[in-house]
Amino acid sequence: MTLNKLDQAAQDAGIALHFINAKGEPETLSDDTKRALLAVMETPTGKAPPLPPVQVFTLRSKRQLTPQGSGTFSWQLETEQGKQHSGEVAGGETLTLPPRLAQGYHQLTLRKGRQQWQTRIIIAPRRCYIPESIEQGKKLWGALVQLYTLRSEDNWGIGDFGDLAQLLEKIADYGGDFVGLNPLHALYPAQPENASPYSPTSRRWLNVLYIDVNRLADFQQSHAAQRWWDSSKTRKALDQARAAEFVDYRAVAELKITGLRFAWQRFQSRADQEAGFQQFLAEGGDHLRYQAAFDGILAERSQNNPEEWGWPAWPEGWRNAALPDVQQWCSEHEDEIQFWSWLQWVAQEQFAVCWQISQHLGMTVGLYRDLAVGVAQGSAETWQDPTLYKLGASVGAPPDRLGPQGQNWGLPPLDPHVMRARGYQPFIDLLRANMRDCGALRIDHVMALLRLWWIPYGESADKGAYVAYPVNDLLAILALESQRHRCMVIGEDLGTVPVEIVSLLRKSGIFSWKVLFFEQHKDGSYRQPQEYPRQSIASASTHDLPTLAGFWDSADLWLGKELALYPESVWRPLMDQRYDQKQALLDALHQMQTLPARQSTVANRLSFSFVLNRGFHRYLAQTNSALVGLQPEDWLGMTSPVNVPGTVNEYPNWRRKLSVTLEEMFYRDVPPLLRAVDLWRRK
Repeated sequence: MTLNKLDQAAQDAGIALHFINAKGEPETLSDDTKRALLAVMETPTGKAPPLPPVQVFTLRSKRQLTPQGSGTFSWQLETEQGKQHSGEVAGGETLTLPPRLAQGYHQLTLRKGRQQWQTRIIIAPRRCYIPESIEQGKKLWGALVQLYTLRSEDNWGIGDFGDLAQLLEKIADYGGDFVGLNPLHALYPAQPENASPYSPTSRRWLNVLYIDVNRLADFQQSHAAQRWWDSSKTRKALDQARAAEFVDYRAVAELKITGLRFAWQRFQSRADQEAGFQQFLAEGGDHLRYQAAFDGILAERSQNNPEEWGWPAWPEGWRNAALPDVQQWCSEHEDEIQFWSWLQWVAQEQFAVCWQISQHLGMTVGLYRDLAVGVAQGSAETWQDPTLYKLGASVGAPPDRLGPQGQNWGLPPLDPHVMRARGYQPFIDLLRANMRDCGALRIDHVMALLRLWWIPYGESADKGAYVAYPVNDLLAILALESQRHRCMVIGEDLGTVPVEIVSLLRKSGIFSWKVLFFEQHKDGSYRQPQEYPRQSIASASTHDLPTLAGFWDSADLWLGKELALYPESVWRPLMDQRYDQKQALLDALHQMQTLPARQSTVANRLSFSFVLNRGFHRYLAQTNSALVGLQPEDWLGMTSPVNVPGTVNEYPNWRRKLSVTLEEMFYRDVPPLLRAVDLWRRK
């Protein structure tokens, strides 16, 4: 069928002209949406170069390119190791790359007369890294933790890297192999109420509020710091922050940044400043420098304009890192840039220590990190690289039964055309930043490697469209970086999953996510543990779903009704569905004999108890999944969620702490629960 000009342009840009909606029906994209998204995108224009800017090959694939044009081209290939290859090729003929080219990143230069063109050649493995013990059939388990929720006798009102080190040792004591974490991405220390780890200012840098200030020698050895620490005002503020049921981000940030400035002053005064910091600055380059500048400017402006959020609200001359006003500020505030850069270095160093502890404890995975799907509209990333992110759009999800208007996450999408034009370097940098110091990386909304739902800025989510991403190239690069970092990959593939990506993920060695609540057959019965795929991680829940106790008590549905998320016409069928789910789950537990035979077989007669909780954990432990992740909230029988999707101010998202401290957690009911899990994982 011949396409009109608009449809052809949209299709060439990767915009899907049709899609299947939540009802399973085909829908056609409106012309208005096509025009709006084409206006946002940076699609290639003008005469195409003889070769593309990047070409990705996997092992065993034919490594051939065909330069377009006429005449003779000379070519030179410089390998990642510095070896040179050269030759000539006529336009339209096949250029075969040298044999035995190693995996990695190589540079091909094509010349004709005075013109030259660059093509990055990427040679990648077919599959991501999987630890040998998992390949051999070992079944591992660990904790899934929102780090900020941890309470302890030592932290300053928020879980920190000191708590993480302590938790790793506890988990290892009971046979656990890893601690899975929420995204640790940089947020907004000057405006800490913007606390969602899935809406960061940068995915390449860390949240400095996770620094354990007490572990810094420069804090401990600073007389000024210790006077401040011992003052009654500080002790009172600290006690209040620790005792709060929800993380008081403002109080925590004020305490931590004050303490860290004292430590910075002493660090600066030392003659033996560590060479590691200077190396960190050199490696971070401009990206680190402008991240630090953004934090400094935001801190300065927030003092007089506390309601002003992100650079879009700044004066026009400040809305891009390259503008003269910003450059002048940087030249006049070098010490402030150094301070915020130093915080990033301290955070990286402390997290690296946690990783080293996990390896010393003999953990295979040790730590797994979480990569969010994007950054916020007013973030440091969009401020310093506005051409990479398309600020005229945001990503989300199309309408479905629970969200008839769709979802708009407020995150500007990465432009796939710009990524490709840059040889995928932004994607490579992102992976390298998030694969360091960990044994696994979870990719949130892994379907984004194939497609993302783009919504024109200012429009509702139902006015969006799917935009394609170069999935095969991205998976190949993911495999290459995974192998190099010895970091396995977990794909969060919940929700609507396109059929075409399922086999791609499996063949690439990416682990699927299996949530107990969702693992049902068409007749409503729950999958038995042996039916779970080996290449997966199983869990009871996630940060967006109710806890086990919350699910059993329908606390999430009652809360949703209270917050007006569900009209009666939706809420009542959900309650009926929950009854059926509970009964089906109870049937599954009895079938696998993870509950005593005397336990009731009628779900509505059964309250949530230690025995029922242990039954759920035994069930998960028996799954065929190579990994099982368990939440401390479930060990403790907590019912309140950490996040309620669809809310902003209606619920204190990303703030709810655990009910007990780390020091108290591993007493009473938790040890027998974890011992039971470890026993079943070893069978």
